[in-house]
Amino acid sequence: MKKQYKALFEPQDEGGYTVIVPSLPGCVSEGDSFDEALSNIKEAIALYIESLRADGLPAPEENHLFLEIETYIEETTGIF
Repeated sequence: MKKQYKALFEPQDEGGYTVIVPSLPGCVSEGDSFDEALSNIKEAIALYIESLRADGLPAPEENHLFLEIETYIEETTGIF
């Protein structure tokens, strides 16, 4: 059975990415590059689902909606 999950890739200041899968609580991985982070999170998802199945639990459905929200921020001048 094929399932798809949304993953959030967060760039880290020191380089690389941390990745979370909101529909799979606690499913987190990282990598020194985007490709490594992608590979690692795919493995983490597979292990997460395998663990659920071993416990007789179903794989969760993806239920998150991500939207890009545009906003305007006024620039301030002066010294604070």
